[in-house]
Amino acid sequence: MERIQINKHVSYSRIVHGFWRLNEWGYNNKQLNDYMHEIVDRGITTMDHADIYGKYTCESLFGEALALTPNLREKIEIVTKCGIILPSDHNPKFDGHRYDLSYQHIIESVDRSLLNLKTDYIDTLLLHRPSPLMDPDEVTRAVMHLVDEGKIKAFGVSNFKCNQYELLNESLKREKSHISVNQVEVSPYQLENIEDCTLNRMQQHDVKVMAWSPLAGGEIFNENNPKSTRILEVIEQLASKYNVPASTIIYSWLLKLPANVMPIVGSSKIERVDEAVNATKLQLTDQEWFDIYVASRGKDIL
Repeated sequence: MERIQINKHVSYSRIVHGFWRLNEWGYNNKQLNDYMHEIVDRGITTMDHADIYGKYTCESLFGEALALTPNLREKIEIVTKCGIILPSDHNPKFDGHRYDLSYQHIIESVDRSLLNLKTDYIDTLLLHRPSPLMDPDEVTRAVMHLVDEGKIKAFGVSNFKCNQYELLNESLKREKSHISVNQVEVSPYQLENIEDCTLNRMQQHDVKVMAWSPLAGGEIFNENNPKSTRILEVIEQLASKYNVPASTIIYSWLLKLPANVMPIVGSSKIERVDEAVNATKLQLTDQEWFDIYVASRGKDIL
């Protein structure tokens, strides 16, 4: 599988696997470990996490399974996020719902993630959401400390728009560092980050883009949604033409974007993973891409 270079230390598989709902999969440690090996065997080596996933449980579930075969750690890249606070029985001091991008919280979050994931480094740390209270210099200080300690190899953000990215990246540049990744929502259903030039700016600055919810959380298959019906009609015609599932067409649509978008697959079913992997072998024409794009917009291009 094609790989995307994030910085001089880290590269990702073109398809990323996400573990947002790992706590709902019902896998025991052995079953999850087997599944991780199946994913890696298909060339998917980048694993996406966040400290809050599963109400602060998914990182630990992954870490317990990873510990069964510690040598697997050398074959994968672990991405995790911090910055969202949720009330949780797992951490009683989290007494509300807010964003916290303070130096102390970032450092403590990474140390907790390292413990939960049973690893001594994180390949890429992302800030989960931008905050109106973000002090870019304080974030930079935390990032530089974590890099110096060898606890992270790359740094990025999630859900940052251009102005938020620029504010933080200017601070990092003063320390000869930079934002390497931006994880945003992109799908044929959700065009915002394409149309507001977020993807263009990331491409301009060589910031790699991870796409969360590439299937729009399943909404793209909602037969009661006129927009979904419009999009799916075009996608299903192409699926029939290429003899692949509709999801493979959707992933292929994302892979065609010139920003080298890396879709995140979040399924517990290996056949769903294969649908994404097979998209790397399918090249839509420009016209087919635009047919889906226009269906999503609900009006023709000018």
